[in-house]
Amino acid sequence: MKISIIVPVLNEEILIEKNLILLKSNPNVEIIIVDGGSQDKTVELAENLGFKVLISSQMGRAYQMNKGASIARGEILLFLHIDTHLPPQYQSIIQEILSDTKTIAGAFELEIDRPNFSLCLVEILVNWRSRFFSFPYGDQGIFIKSSIFQEFGGFSNLPIMEDFELIQRLKKRGKITIAKAKVITSNRRWQKLGVWKTTLINQLIIIGYYLGVSPTQLAAWYKQK
Repeated sequence: MKISIIVPVLNEEILIEKNLILLKSNPNVEIIIVDGGSQDKTVELAENLGFKVLISSQMGRAYQMNKGASIARGEILLFLHIDTHLPPQYQSIIQEILSDTKTIAGAFELEIDRPNFSLCLVEILVNWRSRFFSFPYGDQGIFIKSSIFQEFGGFSNLPIMEDFELIQRLKKRGKITIAKAKVITSNRRWQKLGVWKTTLINQLIIIGYYLGVSPTQLAAWYKQK
């Protein structure tokens, strides 16, 4: 089964060349870049590498990923953050996992690039949560058959927590399998405020979501961090 990798981007000129070159080394995979309104050289750099870039008419990662999925030709969709690197042999890993009829979707375990002691603990907690509660997040490379994704209506058009909400819906239908292989994600989102403050804010956002705080309000709080 062919895999389509959908990469939502926004103002990623620092990372996009190096990371897209890694994806370009897989000729049998369809790569779909969806820009959410970048004001830097993100689109130009991606196009210079030979990638066609979709320009989203609406900002928001959920909208971008749904737009990419709508034109994907692969039987399998893999949603990938631009600062996340896939493990070797990811294609065969994904295909093997999705061949299990009990599995409705999957993701990878998480490794953080250049971790210190605190980030190693974050890795452990993330992977424990993912494996025992079947709740991976978007930076773990969520993958799903295209037919299932379309059946579920894709990501809800939320300004935040779109990955969390989709997994909630999918879990009611089947198993979310976590691959033993790991993706490697950048440590940049923990650098600004520090590991524990960032982790605390992330957990408060999740609690707020469960308590019924609107995603719009949660996104406003998250952007203030």
